[in-house]
Amino acid sequence: MTTENAPPATTANLWARFRAATPARIGLARAGDAQTTDTLLDFQLAHAQARDAIHSAVDFASLAARLTLPTRHVHSAAENRGTYIRRPDLGRRLNAASRALLAADHADPPWDAVLIIADGLSSAAIEDHAVPFLHVLKPALAAWRLAPIILAEQARVALSDDIGATLNARLAVMLIGERPGLSVRNSLGIYLTYNPTPGRTDGERNCISNIHAEGLSYEAAAQKLLWLMHESRRLQATGFFLKEDSAATGGWTPIHQRNDQPESRP
Repeated sequence: MTTENAPPATTANLWARFRAATPARIGLARAGDAQTTDTLLDFQLAHAQARDAIHSAVDFASLAARLTLPTRHVHSAAENRGTYIRRPDLGRRLNAASRALLAADHADPPWDAVLIIADGLSSAAIEDHAVPFLHVLKPALAAWRLAPIILAEQARVALSDDIGATLNARLAVMLIGERPGLSVRNSLGIYLTYNPTPGRTDGERNCISNIHAEGLSYEAAAQKLLWLMHESRRLQATGFFLKEDSAATGGWTPIHQRNDQPESRP
């Protein structure tokens, strides 16, 4: 008997096995040649939630209060959300007022690192995960000389380069809302850049992604990030020159690249 001619209960049970293994929308119910009303409404709700995550603003004042740590609120050159979405380039650099604000925190010798919380493409990711993740991470960074935490509005990943260069930080760590999908609207990503300077490429960064309830836990993400931070400081590099082997026993083992060690970039 083919699947098409099988009794409804049998077909439903078959698809239930696959649906249990993935958040993807597979084996959807149908009414004739169309989706059922429930299926269509579920899709429309997920689409609306994804759009809301992109267009909603992060409450940075509430975020700062929850952190109970020194913070600086900065803004990219994209003056509003509409401009931010249409002009990614403006989201990659600070506006003049923010650059002046951070210049007051310029450090010599450099900060070991700056932690940046950026809205990115999902306000929900930042509202849900940024503070609890930092509460897991921060105690392990007691020996690091950290700049004030930066709260970055209308921010793209490369804004971390402008922030890090203005503050004179050796390492920029950006927590940013990832582009939402129809299964997850609040996924948090982390980007790590050694010697942040405007003009850095994505190949010069390391990324940890999919931090959310059904994805990577705060503890696992913090462990990955801490290893990357320590290794980036030792190798004075991120991106191509900083790799990890997650299959190594219980930890993160660096994979050194022949004689390709980066030059020192203080």
